[in-house]
Amino acid sequence: MDFTMTLYLRHYWKDERLSFPSTTNKSMTFDGRLVKKIWVPDVFFVHSKRSFIHDTTTDNIMLRVFPDGHVLYSMRITVTAMCNMDFSRFPLDTQTCSLELESYAYTDEDLMLYWKNGNESLKTDEKISLSQFLIQKFHTTSRLAFYSSTGWYNRLYINFTLRRHIFFFLLQTYFPATLMVMLSWVSFWIDRRAVPARVSLGITTVLTMSTIITGVNASMPRVSYIKAVDIYLWVSFVFVFLSVLEYAAVNYLTTVQERKERKLRERFSCSCGLPHTTMMLDGNYSESDANSLAGYTRSQTVTEEEKQEKIMVHLAMSNESNSSRKRRLGSHVGQRIMQNTHAIDKYSRLIFPGTYILFNLIYWSVFS
Repeated sequence: MDFTMTLYLRHYWKDERLSFPSTTNKSMTFDGRLVKKIWVPDVFFVHSKRSFIHDTTTDNIMLRVFPDGHVLYSMRITVTAMCNMDFSRFPLDTQTCSLELESYAYTDEDLMLYWKNGNESLKTDEKISLSQFLIQKFHTTSRLAFYSSTGWYNRLYINFTLRRHIFFFLLQTYFPATLMVMLSWVSFWIDRRAVPARVSLGITTVLTMSTIITGVNASMPRVSYIKAVDIYLWVSFVFVFLSVLEYAAVNYLTTVQERKERKLRERFSCSCGLPHTTMMLDGNYSESDANSLAGYTRSQTVTEEEKQEKIMVHLAMSNESNSSRKRRLGSHVGQRIMQNTHAIDKYSRLIFPGTYILFNLIYWSVFS
């Protein structure tokens, strides 16, 4: 939350004690050695963290005195000052910073500071460019600053607006996060019985999203509020995590369904073999038939020929009910064979992409 600026700071004032007669009305120029012998404004940078006057090859200070006593005092300074930035819309943010100048000792009753030509007092290099920001505009302001122990002081402001370039963050943050979310949707088209493939894909996307979030936060100040990039990354992380939970639900429901079908097959399994002591009935015999035969002994059973004849008669009588039941069982088995994906997977193929697209529309319309 700071910025570094190199500038030429030029002071103009009139000191009649320095006036001198001149027939040509030409000024006289001196270096920094004369500065210590005359009065100069004691201007300092408010909220400055560090600053220095360049001294290569000599002190970059110039003093120019005109015959009527006007003085131009110029120096080349590099200053690093504090800027209270708001990262709630990062990286789609616009920051406004200011460099503040003020007299250290003289109040507004002793020294009046003002911009000589207003906004025209600022001359910037047209070739200035920053890697992350676009400098939109510079402007000047001035106001009074009050200190309870010393009084009122004139303060000058150099204000400038910075708009962050988004393309870098699109390539490094938003695009990879979007790809990870889309990659997690691939599991919806993988067979639900391919457990290693779907689990490994889900875990990989979750870990990759965690790495992206950690990398972004490592380069950011430790702020106590949520940033715009945090919203996007954490919502993307939730989508990736939900895709893993979706397969957990699909796997569990598939296991429950297979267990029920196994019990159903065991219930409808039939056996037509006839033991010596008892007669095993298939599922086509009614309960009354089974009860009527339960009390029969070995001596009461019919001969083998009669037995086969009765079986043939009974099968002929129940042929119609047999065919209808077989059709129902065949359709059920065919449906189970053709159903390779769970219903949750089918719905997720539409719900997940549709919801994520809706989130992107809302996100970019709000923050851009």
